[in-house]
Amino acid sequence: MEWTYDGEQVWILQSRPITTLFPIWTRKIAAEVIPGFIRPLTWSINRPLTCGVWGEIFTIVLGKRAQGLDFEATATLHSSRAYFNASLLGEIFQRMGLPPESLEFLTRGAKFSKPPLWSTLVNVPGLLRLGGRELSLESDFKRLYGQQFAPLLRQLTETNVREVHPQSPQLIGEHMEKILQALTAITYFSILVPLSVAIRQALSPKSVHLLDNGKSPEIAALRSLNQLAEQARPLLHSILSSPTTTLTPSLIFATLEHTSLGQDVVKQFNQFLQQYGYLSEVGTDIAVPTWSEDPQVVQQLWLQILINPPLSHANSQFIRPSHTLQRRVDLKGQVTEVYNQLLAHLRWNVVALEQQWISLGWIDNPGDIFFLEWDEIRHVVNSGQPIGLDMQSVVQERKSRWHHDQQFSAPMLVYGKPNLVMTSQHQGVGRSQLQGIGASPGLVEGRIRLMPSFQPFTDLEDDTILVVPYTDSGWAPLLARARGLIAEVGGRLSHGAIVAREYGIPAVMDVNHAMELLENGQWVRLDGQSGLVEILDKTTPSDLN
Repeated sequence: MEWTYDGEQVWILQSRPITTLFPIWTRKIAAEVIPGFIRPLTWSINRPLTCGVWGEIFTIVLGKRAQGLDFEATATLHSSRAYFNASLLGEIFQRMGLPPESLEFLTRGAKFSKPPLWSTLVNVPGLLRLGGRELSLESDFKRLYGQQFAPLLRQLTETNVREVHPQSPQLIGEHMEKILQALTAITYFSILVPLSVAIRQALSPKSVHLLDNGKSPEIAALRSLNQLAEQARPLLHSILSSPTTTLTPSLIFATLEHTSLGQDVVKQFNQFLQQYGYLSEVGTDIAVPTWSEDPQVVQQLWLQILINPPLSHANSQFIRPSHTLQRRVDLKGQVTEVYNQLLAHLRWNVVALEQQWISLGWIDNPGDIFFLEWDEIRHVVNSGQPIGLDMQSVVQERKSRWHHDQQFSAPMLVYGKPNLVMTSQHQGVGRSQLQGIGASPGLVEGRIRLMPSFQPFTDLEDDTILVVPYTDSGWAPLLARARGLIAEVGGRLSHGAIVAREYGIPAVMDVNHAMELLENGQWVRLDGQSGLVEILDKTTPSDLN
């Protein structure tokens, strides 16, 4: 805006958009939705799915006023990490008559400002349309589950590319196209159902600790592992209690095979892998191997549960199963199960295709295919040849960039282009208090253990306060053994928060730069109710515990 002042009055000379105005990109929320360092194939699939569904939701409210909005621009990659366009999302929510921080309020419990009344009134018809979609979520999911999701999952199981060899690239391509169609449909529920849970929970905040997340795949899997451990512990008493025995998964299973009861436990464990083998460390990243592909991960986690049983179940009383909020939580678990199963089948088909391409010499190593983009893979499948695409060169260039990006920490905010970075002004380990979101109540002291990435083969001491950059479904058995949990991202509905409440573990989420501000071995006091983390000036615990 250009203006002048003549001593008495301000005159507006001209007003026009700022051509150099750059968007602000944020890691908040994005770091939990799709955490870690993301390969090109994962991003080329997840971005259009997620942005497309968000665009559909926004269009339900805005109608024709959504024209001109580039929903694909709501997310991007900076240094192989996912970021959301805070500027564009804020503009969209304001256009919908909602506060610009609406998404953070719903997902993290952030403060909620008051939007202009006239803006909200204009959007009442659209908000009512969205409310109608929310009310029909349960019936809509049930209908699509019977018509699309269940039949496709049965077909994929019957023609499992991991068991039926060989399969033509064209058939694998057809499978992947069908899976992507189903993923488009389930992504709608995977976004709208958690928002529904968040809204209903905000209206009934006291009920959060009474919810049963048993239909969530990670919680159901964790409960199953605990039950198996309880059955196996009496059968393994001699080796579990021996101070001189080095416990390994192979020793555990070999010992169980010596008795009929032990053989039954082994059989149940294999059934567990069949049921939950679609889970992985990062459920939204198809580049990460599933439990069924790498069963040693689950075997090691089960061994740790055998040695160090988690605390007893925190909640013995839940709200009524018929309660509307509980039904939404159950629906969220069912949606997550279908979503993760479809992603697992997509991964298995991609890996089957990769094995064929390695034998043809088109790519070199397992895992290389995930450095291609989906359109490139589709082009090669349809043409039968990598016409116009030097796959090995493309893979090596992108892989080199991906490894390079892992050498640097990710800023919480990025301004405009990747080289314009806004970093937080924090003082390192000199700060004595950190504030986050209280996600699971309880007051506890313990020793800090930094874990920048998932490490299943890890022993945790009884006093361990685990500090992680994010949490995902595959982390559940590990988190259940910690004394307390601190996470850089997440809110009360995140995976880590749900697991913490399941086992009565105090947890604080959304502690910015916790991995940098805290050090291994530090003693801290963690208040899971208020979200306060205090760094104690000592190396031994107090009488608090």
